[in-house]
Amino acid sequence: MFKKFEEKESVSSLQQLKSSVQKGIRAKLLETYPLLETHIDLILPKKDSYRIAKCHDHIELLVTGSGEIAFFRHRESQWMPTLRLLHKFPYFVTMQQVDKGAIRFVLSGANVMCPGLTSPGALMTPVDKGTVVAIMAEGKEHALAIGVTTLSTEEISKVNKGVGVENCHYLNDGLWKMKVVK
Repeated sequence: MFKKFEEKESVSSLQQLKSSVQKGIRAKLLETYPLLETHIDLILPKKDSYRIAKCHDHIELLVTGSGEIAFFRHRESQWMPTLRLLHKFPYFVTMQQVDKGAIRFVLSGANVMCPGLTSPGALMTPVDKGTVVAIMAEGKEHALAIGVTTLSTEEISKVNKGVGVENCHYLNDGLWKMKVVK
C-alpha cells in the first residue's frame, strides 16, 4: 500500500477535524482496539486537535496535534495503527508471528503466506477473517508489519496455502519514512 508513497507528493490535502468527528474516531478506535483504552489519552488527547491527511489511492492518515501519524486507513476501511505507534504501545493489536524465513519477504512488502504462519517458529493467535494484526518475527522484539487477515486462523491452519495476511504497512515503506505531517 505504501511502497511508492512519497512524503511531499502523496499528501493532497490536510483537513482539521471538528471535535464531534474526533470523538467519533476515538470511539471507533476504542471499539476496534479495546486494549487501547488505557493509552488512548496519551495517543490522542481529548484537548488536542487532529487532522486528516488525504493521500493518493484513497488513503487517509490520522495526524495528531504534534504532526505524528497515528493511524491510517484505505477507502473507508477500519483504522490501523502505524508501526511507529505500535512500537510505542505494542500490546493493543493481536500479534501473529512468522518464521525466520518469511522476514525478508515481509520487509519487502510481500503478503504473509499461510505456510509462514504454520511452520515451526511461527505462532498464531486465534482471530477471525478481516482482523488487523501485528506481524512479528521469530526472534525479533518489534513488529515488522501491520496487516489484515484474509482467512481466520482456523482456516489458515486447514488450508495452509495462499495468502494468510495482507501486508498493509511494513518497516521502511513510504509511511514509515514519513515521520510527521506539517
